Amino acid sequence: MAFVVTENCIKCKYTDCVAVCPADAFYEGPNFLAISPIDCIDCGLCVPECPAEAIYQEDELPDSQKEFTELNAELALVWPRITEVKPAPADADTWNGVADKLKLIET
Repeated sequence: MAFVVTENCIKCKYTDCVAVCPADAFYEGPNFLAISPIDCIDCGLCVPECPAEAIYQEDELPDSQKEFTELNAELALVWPRITEVKPAPADADTWNGVADKLKLIET
């Protein structure tokens, strides 16, 4: 099982999780992060580091977030790997907790 970044990361894109990932499994898009299921070693270190609480183990995903399993896998194949913390977008805190953000993802 891998961990999956879910909807609440969209437009928040905090990168605290990247700093603790021993497998360098994160990939960065314009306004979202994805975890590669190929690279993820299922350690769980990223979960408590996410201020948006947007990371779940694949088998613990809420039903409303199941589509993010495939989305993470697809995006990790085309986006560049991120291995260092970057500043969050200036309006990240405003977007944290906003529902129905999937339509806002930039690929």
